[in-house]
Amino acid sequence: MFCTWALFNNDKAIEQVVDKLKQFIGICQSNSDILHYPELAFFKEYIENLGGKIPRSKMSNPPTTETTPESPSEELKEEESEESDLEIDSSGCVEPDELSPDQNMGDASKVEISEEESDKADEKRREAMQILSENAEKAIGLFTEAIVINPTSALLFAKRGQAYLKVDKPNACIKDCSRALELNPDSAAAYKFRGRAYRLLGEWEKAAKDFRQACNIDFDEQTDEWLKEVNPNAKKIEQHLLKIERKKVEKLLKEKKASKSAPPPQQAPKFEVPPSFEGGGQNDFYKLMQDPEILLAFQDPEVAAAFQDISTNFANFVKYKDNPKVMSLIKKLSSKFPGGPGAFGNMGAGFPGMGGMGGMAGMGGMGGSGGAPPADDNLD
Repeated sequence: MFCTWALFNNDKAIEQVVDKLKQFIGICQSNSDILHYPELAFFKEYIENLGGKIPRSKMSNPPTTETTPESPSEELKEEESEESDLEIDSSGCVEPDELSPDQNMGDASKVEISEEESDKADEKRREAMQILSENAEKAIGLFTEAIVINPTSALLFAKRGQAYLKVDKPNACIKDCSRALELNPDSAAAYKFRGRAYRLLGEWEKAAKDFRQACNIDFDEQTDEWLKEVNPNAKKIEQHLLKIERKKVEKLLKEKKASKSAPPPQQAPKFEVPPSFEGGGQNDFYKLMQDPEILLAFQDPEVAAAFQDISTNFANFVKYKDNPKVMSLIKKLSSKFPGGPGAFGNMGAGFPGMGGMGGMAGMGGMGGSGGAPPADDNLD
């Protein structure tokens, strides 16, 4: 805070800040597109918060920080169109039920039961089966009592799953039948009733798969009838998915073929921070690049490429001595170093291969230490 007070109580410092602000405003007036660069997002936001309006960018692809939602790709539109063309008969489906935390699955850690427990569980199962058609809710309660006694029986879970179907609770049925299949992977009843639950939910592929498995284990006419009912929808979906996968493979092969024949992508030249600016001097370099004129100049690919070329071999400077954009930037950079334009020679040490820019005295007027510009200096 003291530093800020000292700065704005120094007439010379205030004058320099105001002068730089005038230069920056001048640049903005001549080219308002600069306000759309991400580096100046804070300034753009400040103007808009004050009620100002930023002119729309004239660039075809303004480098703004704002993101616009991407429009759906042609491939996605095509897939959505194909999906809408897929005619599925959903008659007979029911609303999905919410799984109840009270659905008792018994003690899963119990792996052995006594003969007495097995008999009691069977007795409860028989009672449940007798009333299943008339009172499914009561039957579910009896099956649950049997499961508590014998949680190792796949048949008990499959039968309670069947009872859940009668009260339109397909998700509860799926949970019970899946547990039955964990206990006995060859339970035809569990596959049969889980397949029926999937059918009621409109999950045709899963239903067909379970019905087929049930028929393979233990064929019965009702399961076969249910399979024939879901097969048309299941096959339509299976063919549709195969078509999508085939298109994806064809697209990947096409892209791979194109990438082999395409030339390597050309990258725009980029001016990097010189290695010798590491440490404390690196902050000076970044401060230097915060100058709006310098920042704008380095966004010119021609200028950036020229400075990269010079930084690798100072002798290349002679190629650009008649380039007004490059020489103008050199003059601007030289003014940032103590001692005026002639002191820019010291900056050369910051670029690989420059070793000081004293040799510039005979190449256009940017003399090194102790060197005065020649009379035909063309930088002004």
